[in-house]
Amino acid sequence: MTALHPDSPHVPVLAAEAIGALAIVPDGLYLDGTFGAGGYSRLILAAGGRVLALDRDPTAIARGAELVRESNGRLILAHSRFSRMERAAQGLGPFDGIVLDIGVSSMQIDEPERGFSFRFDGPLDMRMERAGRSAADLVNELEEGALADLFYHYGEERASRRIARAIVAERAKAPIMTTAALAQIIARANPGRPQDIHPATRSFQALRIAVNEELDELARALGAAERLLRPGGRLAVVTFHSLEDRIVKHFFASRAGRGRAASRLLPGEIAPPPPTFSLRAPQPVAPNAEECARNPRARSAKLRWAERTDAPAQREGQ
Repeated sequence: MTALHPDSPHVPVLAAEAIGALAIVPDGLYLDGTFGAGGYSRLILAAGGRVLALDRDPTAIARGAELVRESNGRLILAHSRFSRMERAAQGLGPFDGIVLDIGVSSMQIDEPERGFSFRFDGPLDMRMERAGRSAADLVNELEEGALADLFYHYGEERASRRIARAIVAERAKAPIMTTAALAQIIARANPGRPQDIHPATRSFQALRIAVNEELDELARALGAAERLLRPGGRLAVVTFHSLEDRIVKHFFASRAGRGRAASRLLPGEIAPPPPTFSLRAPQPVAPNAEECARNPRARSAKLRWAERTDAPAQREGQ
């Protein structure tokens, strides 16, 4: 059995609740779509399960090599986006459970060179895969209107236009290349009250989501998980802000047939597909006060989970 290593740099949020939702069966097959520091994978292994773990960050894959060796063949670790889990799982499955922990990991936030946080000065990067367009590229290249829309839609930032205007004015003098420089520009453009969150919080969130295409990735991953789970398998998803939670909530509600009228179909009306998931109340599950006190990053977390029925997976768009 592999125990959760006490020196792991990442403490999984809602770990007990997520593992409980998966209802681990001995020698069952599980997919951890967001390996990170291996928190959920370790717990599944400790409960007797076998794991295919994915991560799009090559650093996480390299750090997980020791756990792969310790697992005696019960852990496979693959460098992959979770939206591509079907490709990564070829030759495996169906799965007894899938867990997704959405968003940036604590390790990434705490590494200044990754550029995810304004708490440390570092390059304005935010790329989980260390490839593709960086946050600096977006900040310095997007037109003012597009930049404002990005902050508004992905960060729910009400001062998005004022912030975008300030960024465009500053980058005309010199490129904005560091997290500290961007945070200072945002704070000057939209100063907050002392008791508020940092003025740059929502804008940084928006850039990270855009750089990593996080919302599209999540939507695709949910559909892939539906196709990979066996009947009776569980899907557990932990989110950290309203945009993510809204996608998961809508997916589960639509796949469980919530909101459908119970009346007979009208002549010529096409019958809706049968539910592919069964929801269990109450949801969402939130961290308790003790966990929030121990890990302030857990305060906004929500867990939603559902059980796969034996109905065929629905086509995209249904």
